Amino acid sequence: MVVPGSQHAEDKMYHPPEGLQKDAHVPDFRCYLELYKKSIEEPDVFWKEVASDFYWKKPPTGQILQYNFDVTKGNIYVKCMEGATTNMCYNVLDRNVNDKNLGERVAFYWEGNSPDHHMAITYSQLLGQVCRCANVLKQMGVRKGDRVAIYLPMIPELVYTMLACTRIGAVHSIVFAGFSSESLCERILDSQCSILVTADGVHRGEKLINLKQIADEALEKCKEKASATVKRCLVVKHHALRIQSGDVSNKLSQSSVNLSPVVFPVVQTPWDAACDVCWEEVMGQVSEQCEPEWLDAEDPLFILYTSGSTGKPKGVLHTVAGYLLYTSLTFKCVFDHQPDDVYWCTADIGWITGHSYITYGPLANGATSILVIEGIPVHPHVGRFWEVIEKYRVTKFYTAPTAIRLLMKYGKEPLQKYDLSSLRILGTVGEPINPEAWHWYYEVVGQKRCPVVDTFWQTETVSTFPFFGVDPTILNEHGEELEGEAEGYLVFRQPWPGIMRTVYGNQERFENTYFKKFPGFYVTGDGCRRDRDGYYWITGRIDDMINVSGHLLSTAEIESALTEHGAVAEAAVVSRPHTVKGECLYCFVTLKDCREFNRTLVDELKRQVREKIGPIATPDFIQNAPGLPKTRSGKIMRRVLRQIARNEKDLGDLSTLADPKVVEVLFSQRWETAA
Repeated sequence: MVVPGSQHAEDKMYHPPEGLQKDAHVPDFRCYLELYKKSIEEPDVFWKEVASDFYWKKPPTGQILQYNFDVTKGNIYVKCMEGATTNMCYNVLDRNVNDKNLGERVAFYWEGNSPDHHMAITYSQLLGQVCRCANVLKQMGVRKGDRVAIYLPMIPELVYTMLACTRIGAVHSIVFAGFSSESLCERILDSQCSILVTADGVHRGEKLINLKQIADEALEKCKEKASATVKRCLVVKHHALRIQSGDVSNKLSQSSVNLSPVVFPVVQTPWDAACDVCWEEVMGQVSEQCEPEWLDAEDPLFILYTSGSTGKPKGVLHTVAGYLLYTSLTFKCVFDHQPDDVYWCTADIGWITGHSYITYGPLANGATSILVIEGIPVHPHVGRFWEVIEKYRVTKFYTAPTAIRLLMKYGKEPLQKYDLSSLRILGTVGEPINPEAWHWYYEVVGQKRCPVVDTFWQTETVSTFPFFGVDPTILNEHGEELEGEAEGYLVFRQPWPGIMRTVYGNQERFENTYFKKFPGFYVTGDGCRRDRDGYYWITGRIDDMINVSGHLLSTAEIESALTEHGAVAEAAVVSRPHTVKGECLYCFVTLKDCREFNRTLVDELKRQVREKIGPIATPDFIQNAPGLPKTRSGKIMRRVLRQIARNEKDLGDLSTLADPKVVEVLFSQRWETAA
């Protein structure tokens, strides 16, 4: 840990304004150290205090945290609040409405694809809709422990459904509504879902996506692959698509909705009366009252699929009590939530950030949030993000580096049209952020007065100290702990409440992936560097660390050096086998407009990396990449790039790839680079 008063990085420190510190939950470094020490040395005391703010039908009967991280001593497990019973939905809704009198507070301001589509949803309205949905699911046969697949765009019904599942003890499995039918099918089968909740479609910018058609294709694939399939499909007729012969029909009934007549293409929704159930019809036939199912602390809350290094997604399982405690506290402290805040996380709920910091974390704190725009950041104009911030006087803004880099391309001018003075804290999440993007975010968007924060979900690259209850260390390849300044494998000595519990249906894969390499430690798969002041820098996935002649190099660091060149818009670095070095560096670079890729540029880039990092990091190959293979959430698929670098055509599962044509282009240009 860094000791207060260290001056080494003073010229690189960005201190929050005094006014922001005054009423902060963690106002200074000394306070942080005291709380952190307590969370590590007295975890039971620390987390009991956090838990005291929530409702427990039964209190815990043993230690707050129990675990085994050593595969040589038996099965890996983590238990939090064992013996306690509670309900997540009750704690994020009923507790706010009935105990804290927040029923009239706005829980969500929803913004649709068009600025004319918006809605305000209070905590009381949210509770009523969730209870209705819970009753509908029960009528459809859903019981405690059943899995429910949710394939919805960013509309309020997505939140209603996930919270309805938690209310009745069902396990939700949300699939991002940009995934293919094959991806949806795979996730339904793996988690054995009995119900699918979807919508007729969604507009993302100018593009119409027919979700119901994709869902039907997925269900057909399920029938082909297994006898056990989804029994019923609950379908939301999304308002922006309910167009008949150019007339707007079936507008949402809530008086707070503003829907201007907008003519969209006619959507022909396929319908199977034996399977499909219309959301609007059944929601009006059930009560707004639904008693919660009281669940054990370690009962499953949700399954969320994430890509594995082999390309086969794995279902990460989280449980009720631990996830409640951890998301509520991280939201409260990292974003320094205050009662008058209007908070906006631009993530999709289909990702872990959306689960944690759109739904569960904010609602557990009684926050008012913006429910993310369905479309894209620059639709219908490049100032849409800034327009929303001004409209709702957003105080805390949380977005991804991909979005920041996209908006950077349009410069400062779009921001200058809007009043962003309400902003107090900025956040960045989900992927490595390069220095240029960070500085633009801090200096241009935040006007040099808003701290930039992050939450650790294993793919960020910020410098920071660990959150409460998180006990990290750094190991070398031999499993030896490294002291002081060091770089190696990021591992954790003990669990925190919100840590994943298993890979659904595959405990062996869970143990092999996270615990087998270094028994006694949870191995996230991240590379990490600790500087002389004690700051931890998450450098990227460890499979994105490259061992060149015995030197462990961070691909994120090399990519940052490449993007500092004025010609480079984006870069991705992977390994390629080398007869002498073992591995060598193969770099893909996307150039800015009007820049030519030639030998002179390649030499300049190699020299820049060599000067920034050292001779050992000099790239062996640099390939022109008009585009990079990315998932629909904007993450680079390095697994695919590694195959291209090695000229291996078997690419595995590409169902999450946003634009498959990019792969063909990269293969066609590869031979010039690799010759």
